[in-house]
Amino acid sequence: MKVDIWSDTRCPFCFIGKKNFEKALQNFAHREHIEVNWHSFQLDPHLKTDLSKNHYEYLSQVKGLPMQQVRQMHENLIQAGKNSGIDFNFDEVKVSNSFKSQMLVQLAKKKGKASEMEELLFEAYFIHGKDIDNVEVLAEIGGKVGFSKEEIENAVNSDQLSELVNHDISEASNLGIRGVPFFVFNQKYAVSGAQPTHLFAEALEKSWSEFSENHSKLNILEEGDSCGIEGNC
Repeated sequence: MKVDIWSDTRCPFCFIGKKNFEKALQNFAHREHIEVNWHSFQLDPHLKTDLSKNHYEYLSQVKGLPMQQVRQMHENLIQAGKNSGIDFNFDEVKVSNSFKSQMLVQLAKKKGKASEMEELLFEAYFIHGKDIDNVEVLAEIGGKVGFSKEEIENAVNSDQLSELVNHDISEASNLGIRGVPFFVFNQKYAVSGAQPTHLFAEALEKSWSEFSENHSKLNILEEGDSCGIEGNC
């Protein structure tokens, strides 16, 4: 069964959602039969990397709000992060465009390591204050997943990977996805946002129940004359 996840590497709720979903998946009895497919998304595709501002300063400027108010707005987010095992470090976050990092996720998907790449990119951006638009930084991150510096340099200049990122973004638009994280279970049920672990667990159980039932029997499109197992013809 497939679980498709749209995510932006500079979205704090995507980091929390990933942690909570993976906790639910870890405790799911049929987790070995779940295929997790990560998709690219950009909340602000026109964002220009600006290392002179941290997360709070950037939001204060674009929203026109006092710095203290912006910090207060993040108190619940920081606590939600702690509850999920994340120590957000917004004072050190470097405001970076995420497109190149999304290209790395597409590269990692080819080797089945997209989840590991997502995790490392989230940690680099939100905890270690790294510029995820910088090729040297991305090469360091890619190295932890088993990619050479040359592979990373080629990846961020790849037309093919760029097209894959844009395809995911276009698909999200066609599905009406306007915010992330966004989870689609069994191509039928959707969960929007960084929901608690128990909700992801419920989504997995419900989706799996229908998936396993539909795959335990054939859907017969047409029935004609035939012979039965008791020899009746």
